Amino acid sequence: MTKKILSLQFIMLLAAITAFGQLKETTEKLKSFQPDTIKGWKKGIALGINVNQTSLTNWAAGGQSSFALNSVFSGFINYKSPNASWVNTIDLGYGILSQEDVKYIKKTDDKIDVLSKFGRKASKNFYYAALLNFKTQFSTGYNYPNDSTRTKISNFFAPAYLVGAVGMDYKPNDYLSAFFAPLTGKVTFVTDTMLSNAGAFGVEKGKQIKNEFGGYLRIVFSKNDFKPEWLKNLTLTSKLDLFSNYLENPQNIVVNWETLVIMKVNQYINVNLNTQLIYDDKVKIAKDTNHDGIIDSNGPRVQFKEIFGVGITFKL
Repeated sequence: MTKKILSLQFIMLLAAITAFGQLKETTEKLKSFQPDTIKGWKKGIALGINVNQTSLTNWAAGGQSSFALNSVFSGFINYKSPNASWVNTIDLGYGILSQEDVKYIKKTDDKIDVLSKFGRKASKNFYYAALLNFKTQFSTGYNYPNDSTRTKISNFFAPAYLVGAVGMDYKPNDYLSAFFAPLTGKVTFVTDTMLSNAGAFGVEKGKQIKNEFGGYLRIVFSKNDFKPEWLKNLTLTSKLDLFSNYLENPQNIVVNWETLVIMKVNQYINVNLNTQLIYDDKVKIAKDTNHDGIIDSNGPRVQFKEIFGVGITFKL
């Protein structure tokens, strides 16, 4: 297992060094280009790589050698005119953890999130707006009862979520948006046969699609020009999504709250904190409350993810 970890570390380190060199060269070339001259359009991408490595040999205090890699990609193409606004974003994330004497390499992050929102000005700070949002993951997700066994609990397009909404968007400034849509359709896909037969993620057992109709609220705050001097290198982005299904238990609100905090150290190095909180009463999560290897409860629970790292970030 040690050789496996060391080989993986070497490959990842080589890939990171190569990517760093290529992206740095690309950045220098882009600096010589003229800014985009298409009036009203703005675009950009950012790539971040965090690497953590621990090696222990005959360590009296105990512990495990490990290697962790987490990568994120974010891109946007936005348009703004006096009477219209069009926002298009893509957010991707993937992370892995390899530990000595542990049979499987585990995922620590896995995200695909694509959004498009178009608005037409109705009055000062208010827009008639329509939104389309798609979310899923790259690869199979597992639950690990112990270091040598695993159980599949998710997969690509299992689940996947497609939200289409029409409503009003309140935009008092460039960093705050509150979009309320009383007419919202939500489709949940579970295309993995094993998971759909189990009725995972709220779909009816044996079916792969669940349709919902309800109300939707999305609040986004994104700011990087804070006034206090000690916050000048800070970027804060927070997104809160709330959905109520009119047709079934409308009082049970589905919550998805993501926050990303980035503190810039220099042109490439930054410290970042990424959190996500999810609550969906239709998603049942098994739990071994007695830690005896036997699942004794299964029900909706608050899901929380936190990723903290120091790494390399490129912006183009």
